[in-house]
Amino acid sequence: MTRHCCDAMDRQVNWHCDQHDDPYDCPDAFIDFEPRFQEYGLIVHDPGGHTYTCINFCPWCGQRLPESQRDRWFDELERRGLEPGDDDLPPEFRDDRWLRHSP
Repeated sequence: MTRHCCDAMDRQVNWHCDQHDDPYDCPDAFIDFEPRFQEYGLIVHDPGGHTYTCINFCPWCGQRLPESQRDRWFDELERRGLEPGDDDLPPEFRDDRWLRHSP
């Protein structure tokens, strides 16, 4: 489980709504955290899809957030001859476990 910079960020990342299964459908959800990329973002409540705008600093405590590992994730997939949408994508590439196993 990822530790976040402050209690407020932790509450937002782990937000659960009794009315919405998907945080992108909930107007009270503000932050998305993508573990595989170690990336934080402000949720864009747009009926057109699931999008977020990446942020570099915590809106509550001001701490600098970890650098996104998105490019590194794609580089590691390419190095292994994998495609992001592969049905047989190894499970460690669906969360942050790949970070512990890559050089």
